[in-house]
Amino acid sequence: MDIALDMHTHTIVSGHAYSTIREMMRAASEKSLKLLGITEHGPTIPGACHPIYFCNLRVVPRQMYGVELMLGAEVNITDYRGKLDLPDDTIDKLDVRIAGLHAPCIQPGTLEQCTAAVAAAMKNPRIDIISHPDDGQFPLDYAYLVQLSKEQRTLLEVNNNSLNPVVPRRNTRSNCLKMLALCKKYQTPVIIGSDAHVDADVARCDFAMDVLREADFPEALVVNRSAEAFKAFLAENRARERRILRTAQSA
Repeated sequence: MDIALDMHTHTIVSGHAYSTIREMMRAASEKSLKLLGITEHGPTIPGACHPIYFCNLRVVPRQMYGVELMLGAEVNITDYRGKLDLPDDTIDKLDVRIAGLHAPCIQPGTLEQCTAAVAAAMKNPRIDIISHPDDGQFPLDYAYLVQLSKEQRTLLEVNNNSLNPVVPRRNTRSNCLKMLALCKKYQTPVIIGSDAHVDADVARCDFAMDVLREADFPEALVVNRSAEAFKAFLAENRARERRILRTAQSA
């Protein structure tokens, strides 16, 4: 399967990544992507940028080297109630919104606690994607979250970086296979993310593809296959977000 987009990448702004926006976009062009998402880490990650960084993204060109650019954040979930480390009015400025659990920002908890944290983020209408839900140090109830993913239109990620054996996350392959089996059962779409921290890894999905093949996962449920379909998905998410927030304000 050819992928048209990679929505989870980081630049030097994230503090522990090594390439610039232009270097990442040039790599995306060389790998024939239609769409690249640069989603810097939220501010509670050590070395990440100040929240003000996300308030000036309008100045960055959204086309480079023949590739469309979306700018966003991988926002950190910082407590078991799903609190995020960027305020709503900052998240509203982002093209794409990812949320995830990172050990520097929240301590690993029980299955119930970690599931509650991710579920709360998924129910937040501003969030589009949950990053690396495969990390075994944060145990999750996949049966519940896969069904919630479909209901809330919040994509679960197949994170290529997590599946790389050199990355010290726990049980990622077995957890990913468990999640994919449930996504296949409930016809819940997923998204592949490279989680690239250097330009050489943009659009890298070899480990993810291997797991998708092992799971015999349908290509039709992988949103990376079409930039147009993903942009339509985001547009519907933004419209749904506006409806939910209007209803909440009038209640």
